[in-house]
Amino acid sequence: MPKFTIVAGARPNFMKIAPIIHAFQRQKKAGIEVGYRLVHTGQHYDKKMSGDFFEQLSIPEPDANLGGGGGTQAEQTAAIMVAFEKELMENRPNLVIVVGDVTSTLACSIAAKKLQIDVAHVEGGIRSGDLSMPEEINRMVTDSITDHFFTTSEIANVNLRKAGVPEERIHFVGNTMIDTLMAQLPNFRKPQGEMFNHLRPGNYFVMTMHRPANVDQEHSLKAMIDAILEGIGGLSIVFPVHPRTAKNLQNLGINAANLLLCEPLGYLEFNYLVKNAKGVITDSGGVTEETSVMDVPCITLRDNTERPETTLLGTNELVGTDPKKLKPYLDKIMKGEWKHYQGIPFWDGKTADRIVDTLIKTYS
Repeated sequence: MPKFTIVAGARPNFMKIAPIIHAFQRQKKAGIEVGYRLVHTGQHYDKKMSGDFFEQLSIPEPDANLGGGGGTQAEQTAAIMVAFEKELMENRPNLVIVVGDVTSTLACSIAAKKLQIDVAHVEGGIRSGDLSMPEEINRMVTDSITDHFFTTSEIANVNLRKAGVPEERIHFVGNTMIDTLMAQLPNFRKPQGEMFNHLRPGNYFVMTMHRPANVDQEHSLKAMIDAILEGIGGLSIVFPVHPRTAKNLQNLGINAANLLLCEPLGYLEFNYLVKNAKGVITDSGGVTEETSVMDVPCITLRDNTERPETTLLGTNELVGTDPKKLKPYLDKIMKGEWKHYQGIPFWDGKTADRIVDTLIKTYS
């Protein structure tokens, strides 16, 4: 019987592993002999960042929690590697499945390969070309030692071929985040709280910003927020905000009545707001995938993206980090002149089944 270990650690991972676990569960119900363990590295360890996701996405409690949160990136990587090596020595699988591009992805790939255990990378081949992003280093190192690449786009396939990866190791399957989105769409729910009561569909914006380049430089943060508030014509903008960023905003004296700051939201609540928003302003890669499939206008405050398919076939526009460039894009959204989603191949809600089918055939 083939045995697989599925790794998750940070908030973006949970949306990506949920459909894979559900696909394994379906195989077992169908009488296929397969074993899997879910290992939570503990990279994100507070309730809002991980606990809610297990409940909302129907993910079973992990078989192991490595408690690898906190510290610098190097300390976190080392703690996860040490704990995951021990986990693998006690419960050796045929293959380790890692997803995305977080610290856990890198650390667990290295630990597995040093024990001569195969690695499958879900979202392999993604590149931004920006080595100032820790995620780009995580992607490059993970892909350099991966055995099976499960890719989200033809662009990722091309990146891998250019790196010399043999065709038989590249599996173009689609996007498991979209599996989760499609499965959970009927369950989206309005967040509770007075600030959300007056929001009407198509009459507010949603913003997420977390990259240090955008939130840690107080002068540029103020300039960006001012440009956004000026461009949205008095509409409300919901900003689920990290405590550090909230403090920066407070220090800057930014206190507009239509800037609605809230704590990070659960998956169902956040995507309810996104689905019904007039537009989204973000510096996150994953949000651009969800806005595209839900056909919601999306502005990305970055100079590059590891998901160019969202700009080519989706609703995403790469605007950069200069606040002066924002106005024409916001004007387009306000006038209802934004481009629409054209459909991205295999982003159809069936990606996880394709992944699990491939793994069971390969390792049975």
